[in-house]
Amino acid sequence: MPSAAPRLDHPLLPLLRTLGREARAVVLRVLREVPVEERASEGGHCGSDVIYAIDREVEEALLRRLASDAEALGGIVLIAEGIGEDELTVHPSHFREADCRWRLLVDPIDGTRPIMMDKRSAWFLAGAAPNRGAETRLKDIECAVMAELPTTRAAVADDFAAVRGRGVTAERVELVREGLEPKMWEPKPWAGDSIRGGFVQMVRFCPPGRDLLAELEETLIARLFPDAKPGEILSFEDQYPSTGGQLVELMCGRDRFNADLRGTLYRSARFADRRIGHVCHPYDLAGALVAQEAGVLLTTAAGSEFDGPFDTRSAMDWIGYPNPAIREEVESTLLALVKERFAESDE
Repeated sequence: MPSAAPRLDHPLLPLLRTLGREARAVVLRVLREVPVEERASEGGHCGSDVIYAIDREVEEALLRRLASDAEALGGIVLIAEGIGEDELTVHPSHFREADCRWRLLVDPIDGTRPIMMDKRSAWFLAGAAPNRGAETRLKDIECAVMAELPTTRAAVADDFAAVRGRGVTAERVELVREGLEPKMWEPKPWAGDSIRGGFVQMVRFCPPGRDLLAELEETLIARLFPDAKPGEILSFEDQYPSTGGQLVELMCGRDRFNADLRGTLYRSARFADRRIGHVCHPYDLAGALVAQEAGVLLTTAAGSEFDGPFDTRSAMDWIGYPNPAIREEVESTLLALVKERFAESDE
């Protein structure tokens, strides 16, 4: 029999779950009612990314909910791409930032481009930490959620929640048969001892630099498996353009390894004379605690303890392993290759 789901308790967890459900409702309504050309129209630029009309719809729902609930929770500082001056807003607005109890890092739609074209699920990501001002870090996040924002073809959607040290819960929500209670289930990362023959991902879903990242992955696989037979498929890849989606694939046992090293590549001497591209940011990892509580091992690109700033702008590389055996198999070879090929520029 499956083990009983852990009982999670945190002051902000009900709010985060509600935000995820409301984001899903907005996305499905927009996909069903708004022509693709309209929902995919650009609504502005923020940092190095584009804000689309579908993003604005979810952001408005997020702000309405915070206006309703934040004061009773002691005040919330929201950090979210494209919302407010310097992407920071205080809720309720008459509070001072320093007086708020909580800091909330949110990616309202992680994977906007696939979902706005109704191609593949995006994810609502949120992580809450005690408000330590600018000193707040990802490691301070106490609870987090990841809510699936599905395509119009989906019959179910998955919601994940975690509280640090308490584990993770997973609910499968019916989208077609209304009134049914969500089905509880247990996400389990891959338990095998090798990536051989499985799905792995070296993130490179947009240029530039895909050539160098592909070369790195090819070399990694060749060094890990020098005994490969002619014609043997050593790995598959599934480029999922959503950090939240990548974490879900790891925590549900569908992927065996993931590395996002775009920031490291763009800082390297090999990119000294090339245009740099888009990178992962801390808000893309607002739900990382969920994967960690499910058993996924996360590190920085250098192999150190996973952490990062609590913001929307910093470059944030990461590596994910489903278990210690696969980390043992991959890590030393990967880190040596990264050091060898992506040494930082002296400029």
